[in-house]
Amino acid sequence: MKRARWQVFVASALFAGVVLGGVLVVRAAMPQSPGYHLLKKVVLSGEGGWDYFEVDSQNTHRVFIPRDVFINVVDASGKDLGTIPIPHGSKGLAFAPEFKHGFTIGHGGWVTMFDPETLKVIKEVKPAQERNPDYLLYDAASKRVFVFNPRNKGATAIDAQTGEAVGFIDLGGQPEAGQADGQGHVYVDLIDKNQITAFDSKQLKVLDSWSIVPCNLPHGLAIDVKHKRLFAGCRNGMTGVLDYANGKIVATIPTGMLTDANRFDPGTGLVFTASGDGTLTVAHQDSPDKYTVVQTIETPLFNRFHSAGSIPPL
Repeated sequence: MKRARWQVFVASALFAGVVLGGVLVVRAAMPQSPGYHLLKKVVLSGEGGWDYFEVDSQNTHRVFIPRDVFINVVDASGKDLGTIPIPHGSKGLAFAPEFKHGFTIGHGGWVTMFDPETLKVIKEVKPAQERNPDYLLYDAASKRVFVFNPRNKGATAIDAQTGEAVGFIDLGGQPEAGQADGQGHVYVDLIDKNQITAFDSKQLKVLDSWSIVPCNLPHGLAIDVKHKRLFAGCRNGMTGVLDYANGKIVATIPTGMLTDANRFDPGTGLVFTASGDGTLTVAHQDSPDKYTVVQTIETPLFNRFHSAGSIPPL
């Protein structure tokens, strides 16, 4: 069996006086097996908190960590490559690889487009509908970046090539995380409704909505496109598994409390749930409707997570 050629990054709050932020890198010895362990700890430069971070896996193979007014950039080994100043703030990231553009959202509804290679800001826009965006994602089918805003209960569509706003969709609830299936459909969990809503990314039209009860207060969302499954990480200690072909909850995975992020690795069939109580739950997909927890990793409180499958091994 070949050794896993991928690693997992967990950004965590390290309140130790001197260290204000860091990235934990852990790796499994073999796919589809437990045994994740701390590989190294990287101390980030600068002060301030952070939110969801991302990997530019198709072009620069760099890790981008959004901070209060800048973005930390490190390579796969954790080497500091510099920062991107973001005066309006940075609390989420998305990449449009075919245009070699990165996007981040900030305070007051600002969206910043930047170059992941040169680390230079290209454009700053403030869509009329945006007030305090909380999450964004890139949809390859429509070539758009979608910015989700819980306050106005909708999403703004940004042209990934020009960086300009091209539309808005009312989602009827407070959106948190989202996922795209590559076929022109975007799925987003609505915190206040305990449901997942699907919409057409080109026509900006809501297609369907499904309850995810008993999953309560969904914050994370991951997708398994092959088996048409969505993994909704909820604050009440579980991840709900939704069959988005029929809108039914087919399984629940026990996790830590205060979940804020989920990832699915199709290569290993592992579902990851990062929770604010200081745990990272790893579950194996035995079948599309059956999941077994294979490991619970202790992390600092309020960790963030990314499964970086395309980064070269350390």
